[in-house]
Amino acid sequence: MFLTKTNFIQYLNCPESVWLLKNKPNEYPKGEFSLFLEKLIKEGYEVEEYAKRLFPNGINLPEKESPEYTKRKLEKKYKYYFQPAFKSPKGVFARIDILERLDVKTWHIYEIKSSTSIKKDKNNNHLMDVCFQKYVLQENGMKVSKSSIIHLNREYVKKGDIIPEELLQIENVNDELDELYSSVVNEINAATNFISKEVINQDVCSCRWKTRSNHCDSFNYFNKKIPDYSIYEIGRISAKKVGLLVDNDQTSILDIPFDFVLNTNQQTQVESVRQEQPIINYDNIIRHLDGLEFPLHFIDYETYASAIPKLDGMSPHKHLPFQVSIHTLAEDGTLTHFEFLLETMEMPNAMLGAMQEFTGLDGTFISWHASFEIGRNNDLKEWLPEYNSYLNYVNEHMFDLETIFKKDYIDYRFHGSSSIKKVLPVIAPNLSYSELEVNNGTMALDTWGRMVLEEEFNDDIEQTRMNLFEYCKLDTLAMVEIYRALKILIA
Repeated sequence: MFLTKTNFIQYLNCPESVWLLKNKPNEYPKGEFSLFLEKLIKEGYEVEEYAKRLFPNGINLPEKESPEYTKRKLEKKYKYYFQPAFKSPKGVFARIDILERLDVKTWHIYEIKSSTSIKKDKNNNHLMDVCFQKYVLQENGMKVSKSSIIHLNREYVKKGDIIPEELLQIENVNDELDELYSSVVNEINAATNFISKEVINQDVCSCRWKTRSNHCDSFNYFNKKIPDYSIYEIGRISAKKVGLLVDNDQTSILDIPFDFVLNTNQQTQVESVRQEQPIINYDNIIRHLDGLEFPLHFIDYETYASAIPKLDGMSPHKHLPFQVSIHTLAEDGTLTHFEFLLETMEMPNAMLGAMQEFTGLDGTFISWHASFEIGRNNDLKEWLPEYNSYLNYVNEHMFDLETIFKKDYIDYRFHGSSSIKKVLPVIAPNLSYSELEVNNGTMALDTWGRMVLEEEFNDDIEQTRMNLFEYCKLDTLAMVEIYRALKILIA
């Protein structure tokens, strides 16, 4: 049994989860390999290829080759090795992105990241990754005197061919590793000991004391008795408060003591569960909706983002709007629809021109989680300044429909979320995403990206376009129906 870097990071988040993976792999909940994760892996490989260009004459080691193969290649005295593999005597395995031979006795390791900075937060600490790699090398008798992280330059703007020296930044992290290294080594030793245990308590895992977004994939396996409408659904509840409730075996919202301190929104959510009905602030909803000026333009973008910018003028991870849907509701109830989908990887000049012609500088624009659309419009102003007047108008006349469901319409059936996919089945159950071929934003991004970038795209292009149109159209029609339901509610 061996421990990889991925296993180690998983151990830091939930030891029981990685124990299950290693000791009972057939019972480990595999889940679907998400398109988002697949995209991250592809982008990681793409960034690696540009990083390798910074180290001429490096030797590429086959990705699946063994530590024994690496050992033989190290005897050849190359200066740079790409993807060498090592395993410690205790079974800790690492594959180094780039390894540089400094002299007869010392080495320099490079960890490549597709982010635009070095992450140091609890759940994603790049320094931990480098410490892990250093540990394995040193357990193999190799002295690591330098450690660096290669990441994307957030200020890089594509102009013609990608220039690796401008796209990437190399940061030496020796000093930060010195402060962290000994504690990480202790954690590695603890991890190897833990996964070697024959028996652990399988009725609970460490994530029981964490918020929902930090739960491991095997949470339900270890915590089978968590009830519906659990404390983990409470919006923005802190880990500290989760811990207090769990310690008292109060995992249901109905178990929460009446004097337990929660903020107003959280308390409202609890009351909705207790009463089994929505709690609605009619006055605030009336005030919001009466403040909207017709015509109402319900708008939604689909966007494509990539670590390596695809178009001149773009920077790493910037979102390119490739599709838009707008349903416009007139004061007399007339509903019209506009949609646009880019056919190639290009700036959306034509799309913006058609949008402006459809909506004009008139009325209110309505979106769900409006900060996203506003942010995309701000990017478009930078790339296509000829549309500044129009985009400024859109942003200045934008209303976020989601805000109503964060404070003024709290329903226990939303399960603590204000996502449109949670709100829609409750407010307008006649509409559903479940039957769509493309039914979420990541799928839309992936589908469109493959359609316009892959020379051997095998799916029917016209059908793919229709699938994308249907998804984006439903996003804005859903907002229309939710708006109409609210108007009936307050009438």
